[in-house]
Amino acid sequence: MEPAFDSRTDAAPADPLAAAFDAYRNRWPEEADVVAHFHALLADAVDPFLRERLAGHFTASAWLVSSDGGRVLLTHHRKLGRWLQLGGHADGDRDLARVALKEAEEESGLPGLRLEPGLFDLDRHWIPEHRGVPAHWHYDVRYVVRAGMDEAFVVSDESHALAWRAVTGIAADGAADASVRRMARKWLERAGT
Repeated sequence: MEPAFDSRTDAAPADPLAAAFDAYRNRWPEEADVVAHFHALLADAVDPFLRERLAGHFTASAWLVSSDGGRVLLTHHRKLGRWLQLGGHADGDRDLARVALKEAEEESGLPGLRLEPGLFDLDRHWIPEHRGVPAHWHYDVRYVVRAGMDEAFVVSDESHALAWRAVTGIAADGAADASVRRMARKWLERAGT
């Protein structure tokens, strides 16, 4: 069981990611319990940016939106068999925004992607055992990445398929992954629609 981080009594590490978690908690106070898990992982003595840390580790994802903000590029994930946002492991990189942008570029093949500032979403989810890697927690830190005018993606080896989907459709799709629906609702709230 992960130790809880209590921002009222524990000193937050002097780390830009910790500050980003605090800013996120201020924006989404109803997600304070989720943020506490992320703070606790960040404070752990065992490097949480390495995938070999099977008690849980950081990953980074991109909510990759079209230039007009009306659609998002999703991947039919090869290992998980679900439609999800693009992303991957930090593999030692503490700059999760850079990781999210790199993963978006690699998994989409799209040129001219732009990272928008700030955290967009946090999601702690269980990854089932796969090919001898035991089941473990992913602490996914999600950023908005905006596409340019060229939307002709290239499907990578990590995906069965990629597809541009209307954000409004995802928000209303009860069969969509719960965290993807949550991000769609956040995006629509942010856009004021």
